[in-house]
Amino acid sequence: MFYWLAGFADELSVFNVFRYITFRTGAALLTALLVVFLFGPRAIRSLRVRQGKGQPIRKDGPERHLLQKQGTPTMGGLMILGGVTVTVLLWGNLANPYVWVVLLVTLVYGAVGFYDDYLKVTKQSAEGFRGRIKIVVETIAALAAAYVIADVSDPQLATVVTIPFFKNVLVPLGPFYIPFAAFIIVGAGNAVNLTDGLAGLAIVPVMIAAATFGFISYLVGNVLFADYLQIHFVQGTGELAVVCGALVGAGLGFLWFNAPPAQIFMGDTGSLALGGALGTIAVATKHELVLAIVGGLFVLEAVSVIVQVASFRLTGKRVFRMAPLHHHFEQKGWPESTVVIRFWIIAVVLALVGLATLKLR
Repeated sequence: MFYWLAGFADELSVFNVFRYITFRTGAALLTALLVVFLFGPRAIRSLRVRQGKGQPIRKDGPERHLLQKQGTPTMGGLMILGGVTVTVLLWGNLANPYVWVVLLVTLVYGAVGFYDDYLKVTKQSAEGFRGRIKIVVETIAALAAAYVIADVSDPQLATVVTIPFFKNVLVPLGPFYIPFAAFIIVGAGNAVNLTDGLAGLAIVPVMIAAATFGFISYLVGNVLFADYLQIHFVQGTGELAVVCGALVGAGLGFLWFNAPPAQIFMGDTGSLALGGALGTIAVATKHELVLAIVGGLFVLEAVSVIVQVASFRLTGKRVFRMAPLHHHFEQKGWPESTVVIRFWIIAVVLALVGLATLKLR
């Protein structure tokens, strides 16, 4: 909305500042932070009253979770979604199709997660939305997003995959690109969801990944920087830096309340939405494989679950003491804070490696 004020720059030069993506990204970060920070306490009180017993805790998990986390409300992702949506509508260029695709995927995935959280809370069971139906809904939304992104992109880049560290290597997928892109979006959403098992464990790596892709979006969407770095220019994706700024700001606001001892959990409402947003941004900027590096922590968590399930079904034995991976280290005796902070460090290192792909080619 504020972007349109730039049209009055000829009458009043101060309005020219609204043209700059960097200014609006910083403003988006601060706006989302304030929205979540100011309305968070009221939202937490409301969710606590409505949910009663709060988020059901896995009985097969670490015993201390039953003592320390019982009664904590969930669906805190609503705070994040509210902050991101309001901020993007205020500071984003609403004529940009990439902004709408990312925002709509975020809201659809948030709605799926909300329904899942609702079933868990009302039934007081860790079993929520049926897994297959959940994946089908996510896949439909992801396929639609991938199709729109391919349709509005440069035809030369619409259905190809760029390879990190190689400047001229493009893998043409043709009609198979749409399901590939959808897989990236669905996989990102569920990988972040699996990572969200400890207070602060998912939200900080999400903010790190969002900040990284905000930087990537800005460079990819700027023809001068893209040419200098010899990366593929994707017109219009620079505006996604504003969306990434909103994700970081809303994440910071949520972390204030999610810091141990957590007053609220984001639930599937937040984790699915945030993962879906990251996946869609990666597809739009043609950095799908870089997401696997920057979000390597999420990939590791998801792979640990896949390996655990496959091993148990095939051999009857478990590879890890418990999956996802963060619970394995808890079962080994690591304090929750140690697991969380060490995983944050891994996320920072992976983000730096992901950024290195912009120059090392």
